[in-house]
Amino acid sequence: MICAPLAEPTLEAARRAMLRAAQRADLVEVRLDRLDALPRAEELAAFLKDRPCPVIVTNRPKEQGGGQDWPDDVRIKTLQAAIELGADYVDVELDLADRIEERHRTRLIISYHNYTTTPLDLPNIYSRIVRLGADVVKIVTTANSIVDNLRMFEVLRHAEVPCIGLCMGEAGRISRILCRKFGGLLTFAPMDPSHETAPGQVPLDELIGRYHYRSINSDTAVYGVIGDPIGHSISPHIHNAAFRAAGINAVYLPLWVPGDVCTFIEAYRGLPMAGYSITIPHKESAMGALDDIEPICRQIGAVNTVVNRQGRLHGSNTDWSAATEAIEAALDGEPLAGKRVALVGAGGTARALAFGLRARDASVCIYNRTAEKARALAEEVGCEWAGLDALAESESDVLAHTTSVGMHPNTEDSIVPDSALRPGMVVFDAVYNPVYTRLLRQAAEAGCTTATGLDMFVNQAVQQFKTWTEQDAPRELMEAVAREYLAAAQ
Repeated sequence: MICAPLAEPTLEAARRAMLRAAQRADLVEVRLDRLDALPRAEELAAFLKDRPCPVIVTNRPKEQGGGQDWPDDVRIKTLQAAIELGADYVDVELDLADRIEERHRTRLIISYHNYTTTPLDLPNIYSRIVRLGADVVKIVTTANSIVDNLRMFEVLRHAEVPCIGLCMGEAGRISRILCRKFGGLLTFAPMDPSHETAPGQVPLDELIGRYHYRSINSDTAVYGVIGDPIGHSISPHIHNAAFRAAGINAVYLPLWVPGDVCTFIEAYRGLPMAGYSITIPHKESAMGALDDIEPICRQIGAVNTVVNRQGRLHGSNTDWSAATEAIEAALDGEPLAGKRVALVGAGGTARALAFGLRARDASVCIYNRTAEKARALAEEVGCEWAGLDALAESESDVLAHTTSVGMHPNTEDSIVPDSALRPGMVVFDAVYNPVYTRLLRQAAEAGCTTATGLDMFVNQAVQQFKTWTEQDAPRELMEAVAREYLAAAQ
C-alpha cells in the first residue's frame, strides 16, 4: 500500500489534502504533531467522519521526528481519543505502547525509530514489538550505507506480523521502493516533495510514475545504476519506462554508493540484483567484484554494464560501441575504417572511445590540454597524440569531443576552435546535457554533420537493455523519455 503523510498546519487543511491524496494513495497518515495546535475531540471527529480512505493517526514527539513537543500524557490522550472515534490505525512509539488502554476496532501500529543508525539487532526489535501485541510492527532506521537496507529487507522477509520496515536518508531511498518486493505493508509517499515527514521519502508521483510501485512484487527483478553522485541520473527514467513498455516485471533504481563499490556489489549478491549500469566514479574499481569480464573491458580498464547470469556477474562496456555507433550513423553508413579521427580529451570516455575507434580501424590522434595525458593514452592505444593547441591544424574526417566542457550549467563553453571545423566533417560531442552543446552549434554553422552525446547515451542504454533481457529495446521511447527529462531539467 501507499500512505500519503499529511503535514498541514490545521485539520481543515489536512482534510482537503486527504481528499486529494485519496485519489492516488491507499491511505493517509495525519500527523497531529505537525498541527499548530492539538485538535479538540469534535474537530478530530469531523476529520474522521466520512473519510474517503483509511487513516493513520500519529502524534510523534520531537526526538522521533515530531513537529511539536507536547507531553507524553497529552499525546497518548489524543491517540486514545482517535481510537474511540474509530480511526483505522493509531501509531504509538515502542516505549509508550503499554499506555494505550483500549483499541476497539482500531489497529495498533507500534513503532521504533532510530535517527542515527540501523542497528544490528533489528530481529530483536521486531520481536519486542510483536510481544507487546502490535497489529502492525513499524521499524524505521537511518541508513548510513546502502548496505544497511539489506538488514531491513531481511526483517520484512521473515515477518509473520504485518510490518512496515523502512530506512531513512538518501542511502535508504531504495527501501521505500523495494519494501513491497519483500512483503512490507506500506511505504510513505508525500504528495509534494516539500511535505516529506522523514528524510528520503519518495514523492507520490515519482513512486507511481517512475518506479511503477504498484506493479512490484516478490518476483520483480531489480536493476540499478551505481554511482556517486547519482540523483541526477536519467537512467531510472528511461529503463523503467522501457521495462514497462516491454511488459517486463523489473524495476531500475538509483544506487548511491559513495564508498567501496566492491563491498556493495558483494553484499547485494544475495538480494540478488539482476544487473547494473555503472557510472562515475566506479567504472574501473567495479571490475574487482565481477566473475567474468569481456576482454575489451580489460583493455579499456572499465566496465559500465553488469548482468547476473545464474549467480555469476558478467561485466561488459557499452560506452565505446555506443559512441562509435553514434558516429557511424552520422557518417551515413560509411565505415570508420580508414577515417581520420581527432579525439579531444584523455579521460575515461576518451579511453573507451579510443580503443573502440582502433577496433574499427580508424586512424586516431588524441588531443588534450595536458599533453602528457594524451601521450600516455596514445601509447597504450597505439595512435598519435598532440596538445590541444594543435587541434586547429588537424585535417580529420571526424572530431570527437569527450571532456565535460560545455556541460550544463556551463553551456556556452567550448574548447574546440572554429578553425578546427570544416564543412563535411562529422563532429561528435559526448556531453548530452544540453543535447545541442555550443560545440555542436558551432559545427552546424560550419557545415558539419553532428552526432550528440544523447545519441551515445541512448545507444549504450539500448545495448544494456538487450544484455539484461535478451530482448530488443524500445529505442524511440527511451530517447523520447530522455529528451523530455532533459527539457524539463533546464
